[in-house]
Formats: sequence, structure tokens, C-alpha cells
Amino acid sequence: MLPFESILCPYCGEPIDLFIDDSVDHQQYVEDCQVCCRPINVLVTTGDEGEVNVVARAENDV
Repeated sequence: MLPFESILCPYCGEPIDLFIDDSVDHQQYVEDCQVCCRPINVLVTTGDEGEVNVVARAENDV
């Protein structure tokens, strides 16, 4: 079973649960918000001790 992380949509602010593939140390992908359907850039990194860090940004955020 894949672990999940809760994030807030950078557009509408609604909480969203993302299932995370923790077998990969670094991944970046686009996930559409389940509420407002806008594209969220998701960056997932896994630390040395297995901790998962998820950053969610709007499409035009740097």
C-alpha cells in the first residue's frame, strides 16, 4: 500500500491527498486538483531516513 501525503491546492486551498511512490528518491510531476481541476506541480523527495517531503506549486510559480 502506497503512503499518502495531504497537501493544500495552491489555487483553491482545498486539501488533497496524494499517494506517494516512496521507492523513488526524487520525482516531479503534474497532478490535477481534484476540486478545481487546475494543474499542480508536485515535487517529492525522500530523505536518508525515509522521510518524505512534498512541495506543491501553482503552474507559474518558480
